[in-house]
Amino acid sequence: MSQKPARFALFASMHRFRPRLTVVRAGLVGSAAALLGGCKLEVLNPSGDVAWQQAHMVEIATALMLLIIVPVMALTVWFAWKYRAGNTEARYEPEWSHSTQLELVIWSAPLLIIIALGAVTWVGTHLQDPYRALARIDKDKPLDARIAPLDIEVVALDWKWLFIYPGQKVATVNELVLPVDRQVRFHITSATVMNSFYVPAMAGQIYAMPGMETTLHAVLNKQGDYTGFSANYSGAGFSHMRFATHGVSAAAFESWAAGLRDSKGAALTREAYLQLEKPSEKEPVRRFASVAPDLFDAVVNLCVRPGKMCASEMMALDARGGTGSAGRFNLAALTYDKNGREQVASAVPGGLTAADRLFVKAWCAPTKPLRAASAEVASPANSAPLRGAAIAWPGSVTKPAGPLLSLARTTRAPRS
Repeated sequence: MSQKPARFALFASMHRFRPRLTVVRAGLVGSAAALLGGCKLEVLNPSGDVAWQQAHMVEIATALMLLIIVPVMALTVWFAWKYRAGNTEARYEPEWSHSTQLELVIWSAPLLIIIALGAVTWVGTHLQDPYRALARIDKDKPLDARIAPLDIEVVALDWKWLFIYPGQKVATVNELVLPVDRQVRFHITSATVMNSFYVPAMAGQIYAMPGMETTLHAVLNKQGDYTGFSANYSGAGFSHMRFATHGVSAAAFESWAAGLRDSKGAALTREAYLQLEKPSEKEPVRRFASVAPDLFDAVVNLCVRPGKMCASEMMALDARGGTGSAGRFNLAALTYDKNGREQVASAVPGGLTAADRLFVKAWCAPTKPLRAASAEVASPANSAPLRGAAIAWPGSVTKPAGPLLSLARTTRAPRS
């Protein structure tokens, strides 16, 4: 039996549904165009000069690589077509093994591309070093050296972002407000695990790490609303770790900061920060009318909780010779476990009970502290001196007189 009627029937049924297929195809194309039209493509068309320079370097690197990729792809198709089995006019040379001209092309062209790409990358990387102050506001506007950069302190929390404006003495959560055409100097750290601060419209991402401070210089050149987010996985609430970024005029920024400062709103004290530091997801925008002194410095040095020795104090102590066996308390005091776990002092000779806890609270020089102490940190309860374990004072034979360390004793029940 012939299959022609069956094929004809199938063709006729497809022809009958062709108008519907056309409508569906048009709908898909229109939807795709609408979705693509709504994309800002901020990575390749950003609103900040630093991000624009980075995008320009990506474009140059892509063009240099395409100088090799496109000819190779074209030659692959050309060779396959020319030397196909059906082409009897193509030369057949089964003993061919070497061509000096071809070797020169194969090796010299990629080598030149690699040299050019390496030069562009090396120069661009150093010019766009995030620690490097900006040399211009945009390609048509030089930097005015008389205008100081705006300092903003950034803390990555679980799972939210804290922004402290030390010059304006205000702070926000999940909201970043920036004046356009002004250099911004970000000081970035993390209170938990390593994270990544990223506003695609303004600059490339930079990591936020606990116990460390990284710096980013950037600028926004266009007013508008943008999105910032975490670009490094940090746990369960990572996908919601986003923040709104608003580019406003200089006058609008000053008005915003003054209004927030005069609003008599919540204060970001150390106690409030410790509550904010607790993990939470989908945190709404919050604003603080005042900020505790040296809060960001305490976050970096892992000593926000009153009574905890700061890492900088510990390093100053170690630089002066340390404290011998007494230094074992310092390790417990610096443990950043969110619960303030200290060394149980029951094992310490001297009659301390199991309920007592002992830890080094502050390092005091004979004349003045080695670093400024916040007013929120309570004064030591016990100033009994510790002189180390016969460690010589650096640069001298004898140790200076006077208390070197102060101890604090608490009466909390030991952790089970």
